[in-house]
Amino acid sequence: MSAASKAEARALAVVEASGQELRRHRKYEWREIALFAALILPNMTLIVVFAYWPTLYNLFLSFTDWDFVQPSATFVGLKKWQELFESSEFYTVLWNTLVFTLFTVIGTLIAGLGIALLLAQKLRFSAVVRTLTFAPHMIAGAVVGILFLFMFDPQYGISRMVFEWFGASSPQWTATSKWSLWAIIIAYSWQRVGFVTIIYYAAILDLPHDVMEAADVDGAHGWQKFRQMTFPLLRPVNYFMLITSIIASTQAFDIIATLTSGGPGYSSSTLTWSIYKKAFQEFDIGSSAAQSMVLFALLMVATIFQVKLSNRKDS
Repeated sequence: MSAASKAEARALAVVEASGQELRRHRKYEWREIALFAALILPNMTLIVVFAYWPTLYNLFLSFTDWDFVQPSATFVGLKKWQELFESSEFYTVLWNTLVFTLFTVIGTLIAGLGIALLLAQKLRFSAVVRTLTFAPHMIAGAVVGILFLFMFDPQYGISRMVFEWFGASSPQWTATSKWSLWAIIIAYSWQRVGFVTIIYYAAILDLPHDVMEAADVDGAHGWQKFRQMTFPLLRPVNYFMLITSIIASTQAFDIIATLTSGGPGYSSSTLTWSIYKKAFQEFDIGSSAAQSMVLFALLMVATIFQVKLSNRKDS
C-alpha cells in the first residue's frame, strides 16, 4: 500500500471516529434533555396551570363584560380599559395604593431594622421582647382590623386616652376620609413590623464576626459602624425585604375589610380592595380584571427595577 493510500485510510478512520464520537455526544445530550424535561415537567405544569394560565385568562376577562350571572362573558374590546382610565375613582384608588405602599414599606423597614439592632445588643429580657415583637405577625389580619377598630374608637378606645394626654380630642379614624387611610397604614404596619424585625435580627446575627470585631478595633462605633459596616453588609437582605414588603403591602386586604371597608367613599380603598369590590360586590368582572392587570404591571415594574438595581450595586 502506498503512502498516499495509508494517509487516506488514516483520514477516513479519523473521520469515522469523529462521527461516532459526535453521535455519542448527541445521544448523551438528548438523554440529558429528556431527563431535564422529566424532572421539570411536573413543576412547570403546576406553574402554567396555577400562575400563567390564570394571568392570561384574567387578561382576556379585562376585554369582556361579565357579571357572573350570564353563562359566558361578552367580548367588548377596550371598553373596560377606557372606562377605567376615564374614572376619577380609579386614580383615587391608585393614589391610595401608592401612599399606603410607600408609608408601610418604608415605615416597617426602618422600624424593623431599628428594633433588630436593639435586640442584637443582647440586653436583658431580649427573648421576651423578640416574642412580643413577632407576636402581631401571627395574628390574623381580620383580628388586627377588629382590634384597631376598638382602639381607634373616639369615645372608648385607647386613641381617646392618648389624645387627651395632650389636651386634644381623638380623630374619627375610620369615619372620615381625612384619617381612614392612615388608620389602615398604622394597623398594617403594627402587624408587619414584627416579621421585618425577625428577618433583620437573624441577618445581623449572621454578619461575619471578624469583620465587625475589626471595625471595633479600628474605633468604629455607633452610627459610623452602622453606616460603614452593618448597613452595607445587610444589602442583600435590604433588597429582599424591599421587594417582599412591596408585594405584601399591595396584597393587604383583610385589615382594610374589617377596619374601613375601603371607605368612607373611596378614601381608604387600595387596588386590592377595589378589585374585590368590583368583582364580588358590583359584579363587574371586566373592570375588576382590568384593575388586576394594572396591579400586576406595577408589581412587575417594581420587581424588575429592584432586581436591576441590586445587580448594579453588586457589580
